[in-house]
Amino acid sequence: MSSPGRSPVPGSAPLCPTAGPPWLAPLVDNADSVPAAYRRRVPPELLTVLSDARRQARAARSDRDAAVLVLFSGPHVEHQPGAVPDDADLLLTVRASTLRHHGGQAAFPGGAADPVDAGPVATALREAREETGVDVERLQPLVTLERMFIPPSGFHVVPVLAYSPDPGPVAVVDSSETAIVARVPLRALINPRNRLMVCRTGGERRYAGPAFALDEMLVWGFTGHVISAMLDVAGWAQPWNTEDVRELDEAMALVGEDSEDPL
Repeated sequence: MSSPGRSPVPGSAPLCPTAGPPWLAPLVDNADSVPAAYRRRVPPELLTVLSDARRQARAARSDRDAAVLVLFSGPHVEHQPGAVPDDADLLLTVRASTLRHHGGQAAFPGGAADPVDAGPVATALREAREETGVDVERLQPLVTLERMFIPPSGFHVVPVLAYSPDPGPVAVVDSSETAIVARVPLRALINPRNRLMVCRTGGERRYAGPAFALDEMLVWGFTGHVISAMLDVAGWAQPWNTEDVRELDEAMALVGEDSEDPL
């Protein structure tokens, strides 16, 4: 994440929902449905915990604005409904294990807003450039999703959906912040054999949420929930075994073992 005083992203593009390819349109056109799809896989008791944490953060004035870039890449072509091109992908990172919050977790590139940022789109583009080296001039922001609160970092996060037919090379820029940068094939996220539920213990309760066991990373938590919701809304999701519930450590051990469609 950048420090205050960084210059804004040059040429930050305005939102243009119609600039994406036809295969991405079912998601972009129904982006308002993503939060509801997200909440459907969150246990009611956890929603209550999140709501309480959000109120406490606001009362303590410890909450902060943030944004993440949800970058889809692939050819700008027609495609059959419910399917995506074989070479379509999604930009993901794995945070450095030494970070204070969410260390070692897979995530969309992004972070806290800076005073120089002209809104969440600028924040998402700036952070993505700093973390992955992506050329933001090659990206087209499409639409923003509803703000979501993430404890324990206290961020109110705005996911910014964007598209590029070819974003160019990406790589780890600062290893103290990011361990892995990867353009993950959408087919790997859609593949039911790569999907499972990951269970964590919070206080006296155990919660399970959607996850993806891939070649280089386990995608779970906030990022796993958002991806799962987007697959549902876009009509890309295939039936998968929601009864396959693993503890986090057990799920992490699956990474790189049997995942299909490696990165």
